Amino acid sequence: MLAKIYRPAKTSMQSGQGNSKRWVLEFEPAAGYTIDPLMGWTTSQDTSRQIRMFFDSRDEAIAFARRESIPHRVIEPKERERVLRAYSDNFAFRRKEPWSH
Repeated sequence: MLAKIYRPAKTSMQSGQGNSKRWVLEFEPAAGYTIDPLMGWTTSQDTSRQIRMFFDSRDEAIAFARRESIPHRVIEPKERERVLRAYSDNFAFRRKEPWSH
């Protein structure tokens, strides 16, 4: 059972970085889903995919995985590249294309 340790990205519904500072340890699925013939719902016998543990830092998550002898892999987060712009740049003379129409 391989665990992955990562820092989740922010959701598209938020403008800030809330809930994206913590690190998550979760298990990768060992078996696929099957379809229940009666109801048509998807089901799985693998209950380890329901476990999600949150840590304040990457090192805490790795230390926990090593202490509990859990094989793991760390997925490093891709840092967002911020482009700082001012509202007045929309009206700058050096602008190559008109800002309206």
